[in-house]
Amino acid sequence: MSNKESDIKQQIQDYLLDEGLLRGKVSDPKLDFGFQFIFPPGKDPLGRPVGRNMVVLRPKDKNLIIVSLGVQISEPHVNALNSLENVKQMNFFMDLRKSFLLKDVFYRIDIKNHRFEIIDQRFLNKNEVISKNSLFKMIQKVFNCAMYSNIILGEYCAGKIRPEDIMRTKDFTPDSDFSLYS
Repeated sequence: MSNKESDIKQQIQDYLLDEGLLRGKVSDPKLDFGFQFIFPPGKDPLGRPVGRNMVVLRPKDKNLIIVSLGVQISEPHVNALNSLENVKQMNFFMDLRKSFLLKDVFYRIDIKNHRFEIIDQRFLNKNEVISKNSLFKMIQKVFNCAMYSNIILGEYCAGKIRPEDIMRTKDFTPDSDFSLYS
């Protein structure tokens, strides 16, 4: 890793540490570096993080920064989706695709396993460093897409899920709007 790449790695790590978001490093031989973090910061009354697990990565030999958030749809929501007609189930995933396209993010959707990933990326010029503001705009963009997908899922599952089913999911947080996914 060159000094410039090392500077970018340190800079991103410092940004995440400054905001209290950094949770760990991602080790992969295909990466120059990767960091796992939780966004937004904060904890519920039980001390659990209220945010979502996200990563910021730099692929090896690429002048590119990637921010990604993976979503596994919770079991109560999978059951609700499966209770819908096939056309409505497909409409849900088509609406997800449309929302991701409108927000100008990349995505991967695994319909069979009820999960998807939302990705934003930014190419850096040869001598460019990424500003804190630029990094956090990427993070916010990906996070907002995930929350919007949450709203879409809620609309499709309306009337099909009991509140007590959501409360039993492992990541339920009483004071959070981010509890639809496990």
